[in-house]
Amino acid sequence: MTEHEDKNFEQEQPADIAANPGEPEMQSGELLGEEEAVTKEDVQRMMAQIDRNANTRHYSGVPKLILRWLCVAFTVYMLLLNTVWLLPPQIHRASFVAFLVLLTFLLYPARKKNNVRVNYVPWYDLILAVVGMACFLYYAFNFRTIVGQMATFTQLDFIVAVVGILILFYACYRVVGMPLLVVVAVFLAYAYFGRWIPGTFGHAGYRVERIFTFLFYTTEGVLGTPTSVAASFLFVFLLFGAFLEKTGIGAFFIDISNAVAGRATGGPAKVVVVASALYSTVSGSSVANTVASGTFTIPMMKRLGYNRNFAGAVEAAASTGGQLMPPIMGAAAFLMAEITGIPYVQIALAALIPAILYFVCIFASVHFEAKRIGLRAMPEEEIPKAKPLLLQKGHLFLAVLAIVVFLALGFTPARSALIAIGVAIFLSLFRRDTNLFLKDGRLTFSKLIDALETGARNTVGVGMACAMAGLIIGVVVLTGLGLTFANAMVAMANVIGNETLRLIAVLFFCMVASLVLGLGVPTTAKYVIMATVTAPILIRMDVPILVAHMFVFYFGTDADITPPAGLASYAASAISRGSPLRTSVIAMRLAAAAYIIPYLFVFNPQILFIDATAMDIIVIVITGTIGIIGVASALSAYLLRRMGWPERIVALAGGVILCSHVLIANVIGIALIGGLILFQIARNKRDKLTVA
Repeated sequence: MTEHEDKNFEQEQPADIAANPGEPEMQSGELLGEEEAVTKEDVQRMMAQIDRNANTRHYSGVPKLILRWLCVAFTVYMLLLNTVWLLPPQIHRASFVAFLVLLTFLLYPARKKNNVRVNYVPWYDLILAVVGMACFLYYAFNFRTIVGQMATFTQLDFIVAVVGILILFYACYRVVGMPLLVVVAVFLAYAYFGRWIPGTFGHAGYRVERIFTFLFYTTEGVLGTPTSVAASFLFVFLLFGAFLEKTGIGAFFIDISNAVAGRATGGPAKVVVVASALYSTVSGSSVANTVASGTFTIPMMKRLGYNRNFAGAVEAAASTGGQLMPPIMGAAAFLMAEITGIPYVQIALAALIPAILYFVCIFASVHFEAKRIGLRAMPEEEIPKAKPLLLQKGHLFLAVLAIVVFLALGFTPARSALIAIGVAIFLSLFRRDTNLFLKDGRLTFSKLIDALETGARNTVGVGMACAMAGLIIGVVVLTGLGLTFANAMVAMANVIGNETLRLIAVLFFCMVASLVLGLGVPTTAKYVIMATVTAPILIRMDVPILVAHMFVFYFGTDADITPPAGLASYAASAISRGSPLRTSVIAMRLAAAAYIIPYLFVFNPQILFIDATAMDIIVIVITGTIGIIGVASALSAYLLRRMGWPERIVALAGGVILCSHVLIANVIGIALIGGLILFQIARNKRDKLTVA
């Protein structure tokens, strides 16, 4: 941010936290016109500074073609492994990681400034790429011999394991960044130094040879469950998203959201909420979602008068919620299905009501903010017509529906996504502007090749995070840390006499741990950390396994907007040219439901369709919606009019009480919210009479 922009920023009316009545209102349109529009190149440059996954090398000419076809070869190879070429899991996973290491060193520079030079790859990166790939292929080609050795490893086996894991570490730094690296390093240190740790968490310790060979050559380490999920479910769904994107469905989501919500008060912000809920079907990443839709929506919000920090926060909060929205949730949901053994369909169904409440909270918050500062709807000439849009590209959404149908029919997630890719290709043929075989009116396969290349590129970051997360699981299995940690936390909680308070204390601890350990770490990796460390604690407290894992999944996802290192908030602030910290704080307020709903899982599992009747669901949806709106109004300082602190406290109390879904609490909550509405209606009538 330049000095001139910084001075302008300080003069704006901050919308970080809802202002008290009497705060000067920000005038519509005061923010744009003084600064340049954010171009696609600007966003890419800013994202490279924030997210290492966006900091890739630039190629042209022959090197570009070589890399392109390497990516295509990787995609085709993985498609074969997931369909007709069924190899042992050790070969499947080891070759998958081998390709990831190769592509990482070809795509991602060691330093951010190294991505400026075109076609520049240092000699040492080529060596690391080849050696790292060779280490994992060594296991792939020799796995039968190694498995037959019955945990007796040769000196060469040990050297390959050490070199492979060290190169994997460095590759992870290239594509994911330092936070995950630090977490994994701490776990590895725990495995070695356990003999010197006193008390409950101490253990016998393990030799370096034992640690590296266990983590490299078993399916409890690098090649464990996270890598298995990445090489099957996640890869296929990321490829499905790439094919959908090439048909133009992303722009369709933005346009149809404009048509639906553009005429509402503060329309652009509501467009963001609708678009991000839809766009989650294409992107499983909150950062990718933020960038993809934020380049359109954030400037639009600013043009109509939203504060730049608030505009960025709306996009960050809504995009983060995309990982929680069925039918295609974030990558961690597939890991949850694999780790818990619960079918993905059941997990997606369980996430439905919480996701709806999450987006209701954000939608209500932006509505109250728009009313509070007097923002208008989008200009009529900028609002597209819904019917032509649906006729033009609405058929593409049938590909998403295909996944839902085949999942409901009992197909595996990977098989459902593969079928949906075929459906997406078929549906694209119905119109020239969506046809994957036409470009500029000519027959071509370039869009298909682009989708195959994009699928490979999108897999690298997620796959590397999963491989590193496998190291964490390996250490937990090797040392028994999960059980030790759960026992220690339960023993500490037992000091509290009241059972409910004891559970609340444990939940709060798990929430803090999930938020702290999840800062700056990709969603897939942070969920694995929480699922292996904190979820067992809740299960020991007799919390159902689905509830426990959904609890840590939510708070791991919340870390993407939680300061000081919420990646989605940083990405949004890069586009809005606002303050990352202020954007994060506002995003937390907008997504307040995400910090309340997980507690409801525990005390009322019916919200996840666990032992719930139809009447339970109806009551939960009605009272939950009213409660969340009450919380949003309290934090926004607006309901039917501006609210002072006494009214905000009443709204907050009524909202939180309604979220408990206890009969007497529902009555009290409705009385509080209803009484507040009647009070504000009376005040509005009195003000009109006074003016008259």
